[in-house]
Amino acid sequence: MSNKEILIENPAFRKVSKIDDFVQLIKLRLSFLVVLSAALSFLFASNSIDWQKLLFMILGGFLVTGSSNAYNQIIERSLDKLMTRTCNRPLPSGRMSLSEAHIIAFMLGVCGVIMLWLCVNTYSGILGLLALILYTVVYTPLKRITPFAVFVGAFPGAIPAMLGWVAATNNFGLGAILVFAIQFIWQFPHFWAIAWVLDDDYKKAGFKMLPTAEGRGKGTAFQTLVYALGIIPISLMPWYYNMIGGIGATIILICGIAFSVQAFKLLKTCEIKSAQQLMFGSFIYLPIVQIALLIDKI
Repeated sequence: MSNKEILIENPAFRKVSKIDDFVQLIKLRLSFLVVLSAALSFLFASNSIDWQKLLFMILGGFLVTGSSNAYNQIIERSLDKLMTRTCNRPLPSGRMSLSEAHIIAFMLGVCGVIMLWLCVNTYSGILGLLALILYTVVYTPLKRITPFAVFVGAFPGAIPAMLGWVAATNNFGLGAILVFAIQFIWQFPHFWAIAWVLDDDYKKAGFKMLPTAEGRGKGTAFQTLVYALGIIPISLMPWYYNMIGGIGATIILICGIAFSVQAFKLLKTCEIKSAQQLMFGSFIYLPIVQIALLIDKI
């Protein structure tokens, strides 16, 4: 194979459009999932749906999330070069300049916060700005210092659910606390499953994402199971407070048990395959539970 062929085979040298680079910079799929969480919480909180407000919240939330993801890649651009999973991102590969990324991140963040603030309500703007700051200024640099970063990152990670409720109701009530709590606790088994699968890659960049010094071991798996079990009573709190009916509660209970079984399997085997199953299970669990909150409204 010639040198030219080797370069072509290398993912970092494949032709990628500017649109593809933008999609990677803002992590389009992740941004979509975050906004979906906010939208489902908005619908759960609404007695009558204000579609215009919902649209502005979705767009504003998407812009803020995209900005957070872009700033994350700006901060970690030198570390992304070290990891197989991220070395072909726009910044470490050299396809996008740092100034371009800064402009995109800044414009998305400013436009998103202003849209939430002016077109939805003040509380939504404040929550959007808070999530952006916590994710970029606190969580991102903390990942190389302490596993406690996962706890810190769970706050901006759960804000979208609360933002959805606050956008619909213009107040921080019990519902806002409950949807926040469900998404907050869910993130621990979710992130630890991901970190288990990607631990070798994370170590190249010095990221400390697993909760114990042993890394992939019984201690980490046990904590993962504890949080997975903890989701069950927390996710049933809306039923306890008569915010949902029996059908929604049954679906949530079944999902919680299934999720905990996956976490128990990880504790039993401590295998990457089990962590992968838990990781994919976590992606399915949250939207199903959030949809189940709406079942009795349909």
